[in-house]
Amino acid sequence: MAAGPLVLVVTGSDMPVADPEAPLLAEALERRGARAQVVLWDSPDVDWAAAALVLVRSTWDYTGRVEAFLAWADAVGAASTLQNPAAVLRWNAHKGYLAELAAAGVPTVATELVRRGADPSAALARVDDRAGVVVKPAVSAGAEGTSLHASADDARTALEALVAAGDALVQPYETGVADGERSLLFFDGAFSHAVVKVPRAGDFRVQEHHGGTTAAWSPTPAELAVARAALDRAPVPEPLLYARVDLVGEPGDPRVMELELVEPFLFTAHAPGSLDRLAALVAERAGMLAP
Repeated sequence: MAAGPLVLVVTGSDMPVADPEAPLLAEALERRGARAQVVLWDSPDVDWAAAALVLVRSTWDYTGRVEAFLAWADAVGAASTLQNPAAVLRWNAHKGYLAELAAAGVPTVATELVRRGADPSAALARVDDRAGVVVKPAVSAGAEGTSLHASADDARTALEALVAAGDALVQPYETGVADGERSLLFFDGAFSHAVVKVPRAGDFRVQEHHGGTTAAWSPTPAELAVARAALDRAPVPEPLLYARVDLVGEPGDPRVMELELVEPFLFTAHAPGSLDRLAALVAERAGMLAP
């Protein structure tokens, strides 16, 4: 058994799909001398203060209990070192951050935020629905609760159902999604690798559990520049341990679809060596911060 600092790799208890990366990352950390355990974020039996570093990885079930999750993040951040930090998780958990990116001049998919209980008429009137309209919860993951509609009028019923339960987003459908959404991965602020995710024929969702396919991608200079501009808006001064920026549009003229700083899948299987690079960074941070 490794005698190094304890690193807790955090996953969820009610997962829509299994996470193959968390146990592999724990094994890579063990090889580097850390003590690594895969644990559930909502387990009452975990001693978070005993860890040198708590690594959020696949807490994909938090969206239905976001306030409980954020309270957990605050508590763990106070007891140990949480990566990414609790302030980042809170800022990024609600997709209202897209409006902040756009206001800062980051090329971003046009987004209308409709608050819980509000009349969505104004947002629907403003959205460009020539190619269709997408509505989604402001707190969601893996395309959960997301739907595509032929027009703003057609989207109204789905949007009203969403805002009855919480905040929601209205966006024009990006036809380029059919050719692929590109995900750029960054570790410790440095570009690591990228993939392109393509939906199955007749669908708009790119996730593999919805039938999408994934392949390695070489990002363009424009994609790298937009991704870095988005990351610069994260509310911490130091580089984030992990981050993913999802882009759509032409490779030479990309726009941010989402900035994933809470629990992004990292697609390490598509980039040999990337899992070990991340493990090295985690071990370094854990060692520096170990009690």
